[in-house]
Amino acid sequence: MGVGGKFWDLLKPYARHEGFDFLRNKRVAVDLSFWIVQHETAIKDRARSPHLRVTFFRTINLFSKFGAFPVFVVDGSPSPLKSEARIARFFRSSGIDSSSLPVAGDGASVERNSTFTKYIQECVELLELLGMPVVKAKGEAEALCAQLDAEGHVDACITSDSDVFLFGAKCVIKTFQSNSREPFECYYMSDIEAGLGLKRKHLIAISLLVGNDYDLNGVQGVGLDTALRFAQTFSEDVILNRLREIGNGDASLLQGEIRSVDDSVPSPDESSLKRKFSHCSFCGHPGSKRTHFKSSCEYCSSTMGEGCMKKSEGFKCSCSSCDMDRKEKEQKKQDNWRLKVLSKIALEPNFPNDAIIEMYLCNSHGYFTENDGLHISWGSPKTEMVVDFLAYHQLWEPSYIRQRMLPMLSTIFLREMAKDPVKSLLYGQYEFDSIDRLKIRYGHQFYVVKWKKSAPSLGCVSCTVPPEESDMQQDDVMEVDESINPFDESDVPTIDINNGCCLLLTDENMDLVHAAFPEEVDRFLQEKELKELKRRKTGKPETAGSRGVQLNITEFYRSAKVYETEPGEILTKKTEPGEILSSQRAETSKEKRKPSSSNLPKSVRRRLLFD
Repeated sequence: MGVGGKFWDLLKPYARHEGFDFLRNKRVAVDLSFWIVQHETAIKDRARSPHLRVTFFRTINLFSKFGAFPVFVVDGSPSPLKSEARIARFFRSSGIDSSSLPVAGDGASVERNSTFTKYIQECVELLELLGMPVVKAKGEAEALCAQLDAEGHVDACITSDSDVFLFGAKCVIKTFQSNSREPFECYYMSDIEAGLGLKRKHLIAISLLVGNDYDLNGVQGVGLDTALRFAQTFSEDVILNRLREIGNGDASLLQGEIRSVDDSVPSPDESSLKRKFSHCSFCGHPGSKRTHFKSSCEYCSSTMGEGCMKKSEGFKCSCSSCDMDRKEKEQKKQDNWRLKVLSKIALEPNFPNDAIIEMYLCNSHGYFTENDGLHISWGSPKTEMVVDFLAYHQLWEPSYIRQRMLPMLSTIFLREMAKDPVKSLLYGQYEFDSIDRLKIRYGHQFYVVKWKKSAPSLGCVSCTVPPEESDMQQDDVMEVDESINPFDESDVPTIDINNGCCLLLTDENMDLVHAAFPEEVDRFLQEKELKELKRRKTGKPETAGSRGVQLNITEFYRSAKVYETEPGEILTKKTEPGEILSSQRAETSKEKRKPSSSNLPKSVRRRLLFD
């Protein structure tokens, strides 16, 4: 929740939508509870254990596709104030009288929901198997995320709790969609300060007035607009002290601290203008109607000498006397509004709660100190243990899990090759073959990299490929249809058959591939340039097609393991190396890959191909 009163709507105009490379090679703190709560309701009826599914796919996307280094933060023990607020929220939603609410004693806290705690534990176990660092907060996870951001341990934090700004966060990612041109909706504290004139203590004051996670009610009769307007009249240094003074009934000290241009003492010249002059009922300017009939007044522009012009509907005189009168009325209106707000704050018992203020201003939310420091490191995923874990909890086939993990493994492999270019294998089985083509997705470019089975690891899988399929031409640059994936699943590596050998194709970051294999990138760019020159000379139009036949994942990711969850229930079976696709599947794939005319628009070709 965070700050009440639709606080995110107030900040929405200052959001930035960042692109694919925003988090590349950056550290980001992730509020794990935010991921679970965000998708638990959305997909719980369509997926088994959605908390594990979302954590698995989003972690792989964040690490491999966006090149970030995530640090996951989990909640600790809730404070007594948060426990009381949770009880109040439950009673309020149940329609029970709040006067009978139990109160948590000093130092006591109500434990979190046991089911949700189990979800967190399972996700933490999965993340640790994936090699991701997990940090536990003393209390709220968003508080520790904000501390890590403020102290420079991370570059941003991912959470939907708006009170993360009150804890001191500088850059907050509220929305994270992996399948989008601009996947990150970011909020910078600097933009909020520039746009609304609000700093950290201003936001704390607003949360005290409208309600927050530790006090759901706030001040009765004070909404977000009123709280914003009230907070903007003070500087950050005095806003919280003035709230304390008003809460104690000393509203007179408010005078002199309000930042308003109209609060200055009027000069003698201005005092002389307070006397209201008579105005003409015909033109509305100072003077009498009889005088203005004889000759036009100085405010009317009559060139014919016919007197003044008749005033229009809704006319307002702009003379100094009327201006002063309007200013006095506006000032009186402001004073009356301010007096009403002050009276509402003064009537609120025990306002403001100093314990809430101290909690928001505290800068120690983790189990580490400045002297000890925070040591964060990323390890290599324990692939087979991840396979066993997800096969048990999700009932997924091992080949499916290995295929979805491959983008993460290839990203780690390329990073290691960029640092230390030694002869090694991806996942102990695959070696770099070549760069297949340049791929454009969501306006972002990737290299499609070919990986082949190394000689010691079972060799190539023998497959029979129809001649007409293997001779089809494939473009060097391919654009991909941009559909939305509600489960945030990672990009699936494809399997390609070339000269009877099965090759694995993955989408990789161009800079990362160039750092790991600079010679291969230079060779690919040279070949691409030669092909382009050849096309221009021959005048041959580009044609769209696909090469090879895509295999079923169980035929490429072979495993001899047998997984049993219940007596007699087997998840996977051993696949023979020489197994070949059925003719029916090959015929279906051939029909889908019939080349279409390049003269047709892309949308028409897509409908002809998939409808």
